[in-house]
Amino acid sequence: MSKTKEKKYIKKAQTPKEKALRVLLYVSVIIVSLITLYPYFAMFTTALKSRAEIYAMKGTILPIEWEWNNFTDIWTLAPLARYFLNSIIVAGGATAIAIICGIPAAYALSRMKFKGKKFFLGLVIISQMFAPVVLLVGIYKVMSVLHLTDTLIALVFVNAAFNQAFAIWLLRGTFMSISSEMEQAATIDGCNQLQAMIRVLIPVAAPGIVTALIFVFINAWNEYTVALTLISSDLLKPLTVGITVFNGYNMIEWQYLFASSLFATIPVVILFVCIEKHLVGGLTSGGVKG
Repeated sequence: MSKTKEKKYIKKAQTPKEKALRVLLYVSVIIVSLITLYPYFAMFTTALKSRAEIYAMKGTILPIEWEWNNFTDIWTLAPLARYFLNSIIVAGGATAIAIICGIPAAYALSRMKFKGKKFFLGLVIISQMFAPVVLLVGIYKVMSVLHLTDTLIALVFVNAAFNQAFAIWLLRGTFMSISSEMEQAATIDGCNQLQAMIRVLIPVAAPGIVTALIFVFINAWNEYTVALTLISSDLLKPLTVGITVFNGYNMIEWQYLFASSLFATIPVVILFVCIEKHLVGGLTSGGVKG
């Protein structure tokens, strides 16, 4: 680009209309961000208040006395460490099963031709229409027959099942966006179909796999209804159910409930920070480079 064209481009990019639109965009982003983050701000400030201050007639946004010990007291008042471990086991196990089963299923739906393919795709979509709460009675009966009630493995299987369709659908779209020429080149080099999928297709589809992994993990981490129904032992409760221990019969310990809720968001935030760069790429991944 010549200097003259570069100057014209810079001059055009700085027109008053575009400046106003850019300012409007920034203001809109700030407003939406404040609205989104305000509940977390309210949780944080409430977690730093005393019980008397929370239930006072005239409350304040910021604490009058900052009770930082609330964040340490919750670990002695309830077995939060065990709840964290249970949630990690359930979310991690469900994610692993959903991804491991979803990859070959999505590959078959995107690359192979077989009878009943459209019907199977329809079933995958239909299965997303049923919320776990609608099937709670059936789920409980099945787990009772299998003697899996009040076990973490039951939560792993149920969460994996309810997130399986989403993982298959997302991964199928990712595989379809990748040119089949790459696998054909691998077969010419001596790879069979399975080796071509593992060595060529999966590495290229990594952003899409990461995206599916994130969503499945978050859904399993935040699941509440099934865990509340299937788990009765206190030490087997995941974090979403375990923190309800601060809901007393006569009073809710809001400072402890919000403090533990803030800790519950940390793993998801860390996961997003670590894999955030792959998220958008996973939704638009695919294609042949070069």
